[in-house]
Amino acid sequence: MAPNLNRYFLPYQIAWLLDDSPFKLWEKTRRGGMTYVQSYEDVRDAVAGRWDVWFSSADDTAAREYILYCEKWAKLFDEAAKAMNEQVLDDEGRPVTVKSITFRNGRRITALTSSPSQFRSKGGKVVLDEFAWHKDQDGMWAAAEPVTTWGFPLRIISTHNGMSCRFYKLIQDAAAVGAIVHKTTIFDAVDQGLVDKIFGRKTTLAERTKWLDEKRAKAGPTSWEQEYCCNPIDESTAFLTYSLIEGCTEKGLLQNLDEIRNPFVLGMDIGRKRNLSVIWVTELAGGRYITRIVHPMEKTAFRIQYATLKTYLMHPLCHRAGIDNGGMGAQIAEDAQIDFGMYRVESVTFNNAGKSRMAEAVKTKMEDRDFLLPGDGPLADVIREDFHSMHQTVTAAGNTRFDPTENEENPNSHADFFWAAALAVNSGGTIAPEIIGAIRAPLDQPARTGRIEQVLDGYEGRFDHSITRMFR
Repeated sequence: MAPNLNRYFLPYQIAWLLDDSPFKLWEKTRRGGMTYVQSYEDVRDAVAGRWDVWFSSADDTAAREYILYCEKWAKLFDEAAKAMNEQVLDDEGRPVTVKSITFRNGRRITALTSSPSQFRSKGGKVVLDEFAWHKDQDGMWAAAEPVTTWGFPLRIISTHNGMSCRFYKLIQDAAAVGAIVHKTTIFDAVDQGLVDKIFGRKTTLAERTKWLDEKRAKAGPTSWEQEYCCNPIDESTAFLTYSLIEGCTEKGLLQNLDEIRNPFVLGMDIGRKRNLSVIWVTELAGGRYITRIVHPMEKTAFRIQYATLKTYLMHPLCHRAGIDNGGMGAQIAEDAQIDFGMYRVESVTFNNAGKSRMAEAVKTKMEDRDFLLPGDGPLADVIREDFHSMHQTVTAAGNTRFDPTENEENPNSHADFFWAAALAVNSGGTIAPEIIGAIRAPLDQPARTGRIEQVLDGYEGRFDHSITRMFR
């Protein structure tokens, strides 16, 4: 008699079991019990006499674990089964051990190696576990797919491993290859009871949040996105890699406007309906651009956006602002220049050349760790993903383009945060390096203020007098 599914499985696992499609793909989180539930499906099919099962994972440990699961389910089905080991040769002629379990009706489940040759001359149900991590995915697919020619089912289950592997391509081409796709992120699994199952009791929201935060901190950004959130990462095409972003991230940077003690620059990327408007404020200290304020505005009337911008431009420590003048930003940029002057406010046109220059300037400062990003606060994750979404491509005409890829943290992103930050860095580029380097402590410290006075004396007459006055 079949076990009660609700006793052993969570809703997303049961949904997989109830889907009897010939070809299923599962984008999965790590340790969500997907191999566990697949072993149940396979034992159920074998006990029913439907077909033999050929299973392969990326390593021997997973294969052994799978067979142990199968033995457990055989007992629950009250089915006599015999497990055994068998010696076979791998692709290089070396002896390896494969594990199998045979049922009294003659059906057999075999956990093969990840060697493509092991699937040749086989017929039956095929299960490829952690397929994205197999060494030879193309070879494995070429060997395994024909096994299903006579109507046998195919199951492919995996976390992601970049965008260049066969698993990602299968997900993208699922409709064309006749596959049904299931997707379970760590958040889906937790919402459906995973942490409760781990703790053996009903957990609180605070406990589940803490568990997720700890898991995320241990995983690191790339593993977290790929192996827990089902977001394939291709660092080879990312303009700013996660490691570069993390290296420029610090906690405790964000401040209120009245807490800033050094001159600052800001950038404003403007949107109205689909995209955000973002004001990005960076304080200039010790030769660095330190993010102090990130102010997003969503679906905000332009008059309110401009009133918000003015609160920053009117501050005595505001050195300069760069404003996106494209489309909806043209009016705000024009009004700001009229009210505050063309030096104080730069109206920036977003063409390919300008975007390339600003993006490269941000990257250079991040590589030198001269531009710091906030590592805490409600926007920290959104900012990280927004920066990482930037991709640099070269068109057929040889032109460089910078375009974002959408992500789950900010699905409507047009890299609004990145471009606001780039506009701020661009605005800071008008300040002489000697002046920025002289700013190393709050302005109310006499020794440091005297140093700035000395530097400014050498620049009198070379810039508009209002520039030096702002630093005094």
